[in-house]
Amino acid sequence: MKSAVVSVFVLVILVAWPVSASKDLPGEGGYGGDEEEDTKSWFPLDNLLSLSYYDKICPNFEKIVDTKVREWTKTDPSLGPSLLRLLFHDCGVTGCDASILLDHKGSERRSPASKTLRGFELIEDIKSEIEKSCPGLVSCADILTAASRSATYQLGGPYWPNAYGRRDSTNSYARDVEKVPSGRRDITGLLETFQSYGLNILDLVVLSGAHTIGKAYCGTIQSRLYNFNATHGTDPSIDSKYADFLRRKCRWASETVYLDATTPVVFDNQYYINLQKNMGVLTTDAELVKDPRTAPLVKAFAEQPPQMFRHQFAVSMAKLVNVGVITGEDRTGEIRRVCSKSNSKRY
Repeated sequence: MKSAVVSVFVLVILVAWPVSASKDLPGEGGYGGDEEEDTKSWFPLDNLLSLSYYDKICPNFEKIVDTKVREWTKTDPSLGPSLLRLLFHDCGVTGCDASILLDHKGSERRSPASKTLRGFELIEDIKSEIEKSCPGLVSCADILTAASRSATYQLGGPYWPNAYGRRDSTNSYARDVEKVPSGRRDITGLLETFQSYGLNILDLVVLSGAHTIGKAYCGTIQSRLYNFNATHGTDPSIDSKYADFLRRKCRWASETVYLDATTPVVFDNQYYINLQKNMGVLTTDAELVKDPRTAPLVKAFAEQPPQMFRHQFAVSMAKLVNVGVITGEDRTGEIRRVCSKSNSKRY
């Protein structure tokens, strides 16, 4: 019976994969070749985005992004996971519109919940370089979308097709940051949020798998370690040896801990294996393996080859980056000259 359950969910994953999954991003030098034709069938582009949007007006766009991301992450490898997190925080508020990049009083970026976000300087550097050859043509929203994919791939993650043509938001409000799923939410709350984006429970479990890389600040988990449910004790669902390690590691809120304790810098399915061993760092990680709606998916990804997770992660990311986009027909959008400032507003 158990094997049957796993097989059912593996079938779901395979059905969700619309084209040949064996093709990954080409090596250093750009994104091209045979993959262009195949990726046109990944999703319906009914939001006016296009896979070939920059082919004529800024043909070196993705190459510039890839080169800059490689330069910055070579110096600071932690920027890779940070870029992916930055994208999640952008898309999770009002959509993938670069509102998280605006830097003014009362903006999302100035919210206390955003204080640990990183990668802003890298995005500005990419924008500055692109403006030299394609002035006024490439949005910051498209840059963030492309940079997060490049960073993920360079960490060993999968390739997914990005359609372009987004416009940048002119508004950003700190109060909206509460919409971003936090590490303390329950599965019902998370699922409601994901469904509001047009995503489903499979996307929730798969995109949580981004925790296979990156770190969490200890301040986000200290309540689990030192005062779980106001008991002054540790969450009993955490593996006892792992809990001991976390308590030693997280005496200070400013310290960090890897979200995947086993293979923290490898993009693989070890995150799900860890969850099965009660080694989830965040509350939401632990809830995935407890909730009967998500536990079978966790089990499936833990027991199947890592490539299965990689493939489905690409599918779910291709959906996420199209959430709430602003396009050329939306009068509220713009292409910013500087990613941290709106062209049309003074704050």
